[in-house]
Amino acid sequence: MLEQEPLIRGCVFASVFVMMALWEWWAPRRTTPFSRVLRWPSNLGIVVLNTIVARVLLPTTAIGLAIYAERSGWGFFNTYTFPVWVAVVLSVVVLDLVIYLQHVLFHAVPLLWRLHRMHHADLHFDATTGLRFHTLEILLSFVLKFAVVAALGAPALAVLIFEFLLSSASIFNHANISLPVWLDRYLRWLVVTPDMHRVHHSIHPNETNSNFGFNLPWWDRLFGTYRAQPKDGHEGMVIGIRQFRTERDLMLDQMLVQPLRETADSYPINKRGAD
Repeated sequence: MLEQEPLIRGCVFASVFVMMALWEWWAPRRTTPFSRVLRWPSNLGIVVLNTIVARVLLPTTAIGLAIYAERSGWGFFNTYTFPVWVAVVLSVVVLDLVIYLQHVLFHAVPLLWRLHRMHHADLHFDATTGLRFHTLEILLSFVLKFAVVAALGAPALAVLIFEFLLSSASIFNHANISLPVWLDRYLRWLVVTPDMHRVHHSIHPNETNSNFGFNLPWWDRLFGTYRAQPKDGHEGMVIGIRQFRTERDLMLDQMLVQPLRETADSYPINKRGAD
């Protein structure tokens, strides 16, 4: 499994991305004045950069750590005996909750928001937005994930499933695709849909600070961060944040230095106003 993991993940990632890209072309939810030629090279370029940096700086993958933890007897599920399916299901759910809490943290701490706002500074919302994360944020996310995997003693199968879900869900729930209203209404009880997550990319801070879930939608409802619809409607809402709204800001070099530019503004949760 460990040896084939990069190939399997790469195939799944590419398949989901191509499917969403074709769906966006066939049935887009919103129109945009920004061409793919302007945005996609930078949004996809950051993926390549993040992958290279992670491979160079990190000694293993989350799945490799899970296998090592099992052999070493680390973590909860390697200490106490549970049926395999219980350990797998609980590990996936706990990891998803951790990602939700991490996401909230990156909105609550101004210093972390400076890293995360690069994701929100995209001026359109499509499948590539779900891949647009600052390199330092990716590295911090890996460190947290490694710590949770080791503490849980999560089975390698659970980590593999979670990694598939996380990358696929991020592409899906950022996709500029049109779903029937009735289908979205029911589907968002099971997974985070594009219409649900798009609210999170509104220019209004109180909407930006809602709908933090990536895969499972239950955490937002449970912790009171769920918002059903944007106040300006999906067609009328403005995507992005109040800063970094020029075409030059969409370029990769500007994306990478964004954390050093300007102030944290009003978006961090502890700074937001009434809007």
